[in-house]
Amino acid sequence: MALTQKKCLPCEGGIQPLTLKEYTLLLQQIKGWRVAENKLEKDFTFKNFKKALDFVNKAGKIAEQEGHHPDIYIHGWNKVRLTLYTHAIGGLSNNLFISVLLLTFTHPVSNVSNKK
Repeated sequence: MALTQKKCLPCEGGIQPLTLKEYTLLLQQIKGWRVAENKLEKDFTFKNFKKALDFVNKAGKIAEQEGHHPDIYIHGWNKVRLTLYTHAIGGLSNNLFISVLLLTFTHPVSNVSNKK
């Protein structure tokens, strides 16, 4: 099933993190994201600091609504790095990938691949 057809479900632990095979398939559906140390990461570049800050505020609003709070790092005056991790299971979950889609849509450039 495509990520765009899934919904976030609360994760309180008790499930296993995604395997390499599982998350590799999901990574194909999100452009520009990578896995580093069992966390999803992406760097975004903007025209200026204000646009980077606007993105951070939009991402923060979505993260609060979804209950998935990324680490947000503003650097180099126009760059933002988002890092997501499911603390309750110590690794990657389906919810992270669904959250990535929502966060990605706040960026003005299409970062999502619709490949299945």
